[in-house]
Amino acid sequence: MSSAPATPAAPPSTETPAPARTFWQRRVRDPIFALLTQGITPKRIAATFAVGTVCSLFPFFGFTTFLNLGVGLWLRLNQPILHTLNQLLGPVHVVMIFLYVRMGETLWGATTDRFTISEVFNTFREASFLEFLERFGWAGVHAFTAWALTAPVLLAGIYFPLRPVLEKFARRRVRTIPSP
Repeated sequence: MSSAPATPAAPPSTETPAPARTFWQRRVRDPIFALLTQGITPKRIAATFAVGTVCSLFPFFGFTTFLNLGVGLWLRLNQPILHTLNQLLGPVHVVMIFLYVRMGETLWGATTDRFTISEVFNTFREASFLEFLERFGWAGVHAFTAWALTAPVLLAGIYFPLRPVLEKFARRRVRTIPSP
């Protein structure tokens, strides 16, 4: 009668269990890390640049940060890229507000009530908010109209050319990273 050889018993594990994650790790560090690494594929980065540019050029002061935050959370885009882009486009934003107003005036056929940027700043500084809205409310409608009409074109004009460039860069990067 032949007996099967006894298999040696596995040595006892010397690994200690991982310590329990703290409240701060679960509630602060992990969500921040998730936001930093969210949307890091070439397609998502291209979408982040396109959406971030469109949101950063929204033609009203004080709304672009919240618009980027809300749309970025809704679409699960990379928040650091969105907000960095928003800050970098600040000077362009100011110029685009003026261009959007002029474009909207043309679209609406409003040629009689043109104004200068210094007039806007002086009125904002000196008049009440309601007086400011009364004077420049239609300019906001004109700017929003122009922005809404150009946003899809701008979005496509950034996303579609940028996506293949980022995909090519990602493929090249994967080839150059040494394997362990």
